[in-house]
Amino acid sequence: MATTRTFNRSFAGGELSPEMFGRIDDQKFQTGAAKMRNFIALPQGPAVNRPGTKFVRAVKDSTKKTRLIPFTYSTTQTMVLEFGQGYIRFHTQGSTLLVGTPTAFSTTKTITAVTIATDTVTSNAHGYVNGTQIRIAATTTIPAGLSGSTTYYVITATANTFQFSLTAGGAAIDITSVGAGTITTNRVYSLGDLVNYSGLNYYCILTSVGNLPTNVTYWYPIPSDAYEIPSPYLEADLFDIHYVQSSDVVTIVHPNYPPRELRRLGATQWTLVPISFTSTVSAPTGLSVVVVTPASAAADTKTPMLYVVTAIGTELVDESAASTIVTSANQNIFVTGAYNTISWTASAGATRYNVYKLQGGLYGYIGSTSGTSIIDDNIAPDLGQTPPIYNNDFVSSGNYPGAVSYYQQRRVFAGTTNYPQKIWMTKSGTESNFSYGLPLKDEDRIEFQVAAREANTIRHVVPLTQLLLLTGSAEWRVTSVNSDAITPTTISVSPQSYIGANNVQPSIVNNSMVYCAARGGHIRELGYSWQSNGYITGDLSLRAAHLFDNYLISDMCYSKSPHPIVWFISSTGLLLGLTYVPEQQIGAWHQHDTDGTFESCASVAEGAEDHVYVVAKRTINGNSVRYVERMSSNAFDSLEDCFFVDSGLTYDGNNTTATTVTVAGGTLWGPTELLTITASTPIFAFPATTDVGDAFVFTATDGTKYRLTIESCTSTTVVQARPDKVLAVAFRNVATTSYGFARNTLSGFSHLEGKTVSILADGAVLPQEVVVGGSISIDRAAVKIHVGLQYFSDLQTLPLAINIEAFGQGRVKNINQAWVRVFQSSGLFVGPTADKLTEAKMRTNEPYGSPPSLRSDEINVNITPTWAQGGQIYIRQADPLPLTIVGVTIEAVVGA
Repeated sequence: MATTRTFNRSFAGGELSPEMFGRIDDQKFQTGAAKMRNFIALPQGPAVNRPGTKFVRAVKDSTKKTRLIPFTYSTTQTMVLEFGQGYIRFHTQGSTLLVGTPTAFSTTKTITAVTIATDTVTSNAHGYVNGTQIRIAATTTIPAGLSGSTTYYVITATANTFQFSLTAGGAAIDITSVGAGTITTNRVYSLGDLVNYSGLNYYCILTSVGNLPTNVTYWYPIPSDAYEIPSPYLEADLFDIHYVQSSDVVTIVHPNYPPRELRRLGATQWTLVPISFTSTVSAPTGLSVVVVTPASAAADTKTPMLYVVTAIGTELVDESAASTIVTSANQNIFVTGAYNTISWTASAGATRYNVYKLQGGLYGYIGSTSGTSIIDDNIAPDLGQTPPIYNNDFVSSGNYPGAVSYYQQRRVFAGTTNYPQKIWMTKSGTESNFSYGLPLKDEDRIEFQVAAREANTIRHVVPLTQLLLLTGSAEWRVTSVNSDAITPTTISVSPQSYIGANNVQPSIVNNSMVYCAARGGHIRELGYSWQSNGYITGDLSLRAAHLFDNYLISDMCYSKSPHPIVWFISSTGLLLGLTYVPEQQIGAWHQHDTDGTFESCASVAEGAEDHVYVVAKRTINGNSVRYVERMSSNAFDSLEDCFFVDSGLTYDGNNTTATTVTVAGGTLWGPTELLTITASTPIFAFPATTDVGDAFVFTATDGTKYRLTIESCTSTTVVQARPDKVLAVAFRNVATTSYGFARNTLSGFSHLEGKTVSILADGAVLPQEVVVGGSISIDRAAVKIHVGLQYFSDLQTLPLAINIEAFGQGRVKNINQAWVRVFQSSGLFVGPTADKLTEAKMRTNEPYGSPPSLRSDEINVNITPTWAQGGQIYIRQADPLPLTIVGVTIEAVVGA
């Protein structure tokens, strides 16, 4: 029998499927692992255990599935949207957006006096502020100058009086009579407004004047302190929603619903409304033509002239549809002195008007004006510029798009039920303008039908350097012919491959795309290849097929920092990670489980990192629940900051307030004396004695910690405590804010009721406890405590292949010992199998009572001898501590 040593230098190949165990020639075999459970493969080669997830909030209805969707305005303004059946909630920085304290609902107010001289009305305690929108009504007569159908703005408001204006901060309306009967006003509530009524909060879903919040036609009740808005989407449709974001607007599409926009108007003012694909300005009305014909042309042959007028919006981009046609009297406009004056009524929001005249069956442009009239003195119409024609194809069931994106300053829609292979692109530079003219111009909307062999619905529109369309059976590239930009006359579509995608929205990584194959459950990449002058696709999950074969992927997201990882939700309930750096040919798979299953994921930037949010389905106290949880950071400054529990919470007793404590009453200031601690504000539970056993911890500049354990309490600001050592002079009789309040009983864990939880207290692993009544108790009070569900992080090496005959295959092997090189780690179990693990000795010279320090070293572990064909070792992290495996050396005895 021969003894040999081998070295695993990297795990950047990720987890490989058992079908790959014979491929010792494959480059990934040299850097792979047989199992990476709750370990993340870093691009540099190490394997690091997954950080835990922090509990954010239970979903609104745990009986139904919930989906998470990212909202990213910028790298500093992000949110995760919780889409459930009939509602949307909002989470950020690990917390839920709360409704706050909405203003009280404004009931009908009675006007008791009208002062004509000052155009002021009196309404005692009306509650309006300047800028409030209101309407007026009367049982008999409204004061002259005011109208019951007009919305006014309050100006010059005092406690009991105000004036009316047509604009916010504008001039007061001239009131010329006092009116008659009972005159009242009501505040105008708009979509998104919040009010409080009878102790409940309500969200306005339809413009409301005088309708009580109990009227469900106008108001949506918010059932908790979490801010939420209503949505029409059913549970069965949530994971088929596709979306794209531009600034504060998220466009949401689904084949069963009209396309909508989710708009952020304020921190707690969000609206979800159907998209209007018509012009924002109305066509002019009241058109007329005045004909002027000189006397010399009285006997000439005359014909009528036909005109239309359009209105132009504020940015000179949005042009209304044409007005109704106005026809002039018979006229010979070709003679000198003859002209027609076309006039119209102004349109709200219009800044200019275009006028068109009929010639040869088309209305051609003859002029533009900011006024409401124009003179045609035989202006030749420009038939290259005609009035816009508006089409809205998304008006009924079967005609709602299922895919959306942006490309070349156009919003792109595709994939309706009735037209599965048609794409629509808005007019260039606009969001919702589907207008075009005759003849077509380059900036006009684009409507194009893909000619394919199979009528498979376009599921995704993906903007890379070129626009890509993914159907259920193929990948298509949209390009322009003989021009740089896509136009209505230069658009061209060509197939790139024939794989197809499922309905999970793809992720863009650098200049490549990662998407889920339509069949087989595998993950694919698609990127440009100069050799083929097109886009090619490859199977990313080929080497880890055991994670995908016969399973489905239901959700995915991409986390850029600190490590580039694409996350996937599998139908097995696993969270699958792909460490993906395409330019370095790195694609490493790892699997992650929890006490329950994962159902959705989303990633947003928060601070210097991207944080992954998940929906986890768990069984708590016999009930099935769903929680929104946020994956913690793997970056930490000290052992106390490590967070490696799931659905966990943290108690941090380090003082961050202005409250001071003063330690006094000592002579020797040591353990033989009781010292008095006085707080500047009430912080103790007196007359209860629950603070007894807790402690104050003071940290000196040299790192020495002084612990004063509370033995009695005499008021809400005074306790008596015993120090564990002689208290430093710097903390005697000095009011300080630099302290930690250590606790031995923690509450707030009702979301883990009945569960056995792992505990990390001040960097030390404590015995597990069961949550009872939402609380746990620990033997020794601690300042910073992490509590949550345990999970195992397991890494198993690949079968041993060594440089002897047949690479050592066909021979039994016995692993005697292993040297595991770790970085900033604590806690390590090693063995030949999961049930024969040996704990490594991590403690060195740390003081008694303190946890082992983080190690960056090569740790030797003697393993329980076991003969086996594979010659593999099993590494586990069972404690809520960090473990980064840089490399593994094993000593093996090879049998004959």
